[in-house]
Parts: sequence; structure tokens; C-alpha cells
Amino acid sequence: MTAQLDVLMDRLRSVEAEIEVELTKRREELRFRFENSRIVFEEEVLQVQRTIKIGLARYLRDAHPLVALSAPVIYSLIIPIALADLWVMAYQAICFPIYGIPKVRRRDYLVFDRHHLAYLNTLEKINCAYCSYCNNAIAFIREVAARTEVYWCPIKHARRVLGPHPHYQGFADFGDAEGFQKKQEQLKNGVKIEGAS
Repeated sequence: MTAQLDVLMDRLRSVEAEIEVELTKRREELRFRFENSRIVFEEEVLQVQRTIKIGLARYLRDAHPLVALSAPVIYSLIIPIALADLWVMAYQAICFPIYGIPKVRRRDYLVFDRHHLAYLNTLEKINCAYCSYCNNAIAFIREVAARTEVYWCPIKHARRVLGPHPHYQGFADFGDAEGFQKKQEQLKNGVKIEGAS
């Protein structure tokens, strides 16, 4: 990586740390905290959330008919995502030890916490669990794919990539044969992933 890219990556890490500080402040404003990995709202906040909640019967009565009809299509996506999730877990378990790639801890990606929100009814909580699983399983799959790419092909694309994974900036530049060879040499002792367990 060039010196300028190193500076920009350091700046990015600094901004990410600032974002985390601001998120912590926002949690304090919303008056919840973590106790032994549990989310705890102040009782007063829970009371407000409960008064805002739309009951299940009203929620269903007010739903647009096309929304209800499209629900099976939306929920059918769980099948390919769950199959991909299972397949990727098996792939990682078999292949990563062979290649010296640190395994992705799946539990770090699957986050289910929206059921603690008192302003959601049962169906909304189910919907949130569905969205959490699908998006977080895809994030897990993406990280496994990213680590695979680090091992097999750490070369940037010639064209701009939208939303590249976090490891992409460390790849050799497109057309930089010597840079690619250096990356390959570094991988002889296994893949080093920042923050990997």
C-alpha cells in the first residue's frame, strides 16, 4: 500500500472510533445499557415504548393487502440463505484449516436483539428476527468469501468496487505483478486477518 493510502486507512480507523463514541452517547440518550451482555432499558423508557406499540390485531387490520400477499415471497428467501449459511459453515470448517485462514466466528455476525424492544408487536419481532438472520448470515458469508479472496486472489479490480470488504484495501493493485508476488510470499505462513480470533 502506498504511504498516502496508509494515511487514509489510519484516518478511516480514527473516524470509525469516533463513530463508536457517538453511538455510545446515543445509547445513553436512549437510556439503555448492557449488563452481562443483556440489554436493559430504564423502566420509564419501557413504559413509553409500550404505549407506542401497535397491537398485533390493529397491525394486521391496517396492513396493505399486497404486503400480506407478498409475505410468502419475502419469507421464502430464508431457504436459500439458510442453505448457503450451512454450506459456507461446512466449507470454512473443511478448507480454512488447510489454507491457514483464520475461521470467521459466526456468532460475531448473528445478532438478535430487537426482541427487547417493547414497542414492537409479535409479528414485528418475527420480521426483525428474519431480517437480522438474513442480513447477518450474508455478512458472515461475505467475510468467509473475503478471507478466501485474501488467500487466493488478493488483487484489486481495475474498476471501482462498490462496498468492498475490509480486507480489499490491502490487496495488490491491479497490474502490479510484483505486489501480487509479495502478497503470495506473505501468505506462505498463513493468512493474517486483523481482529481474527
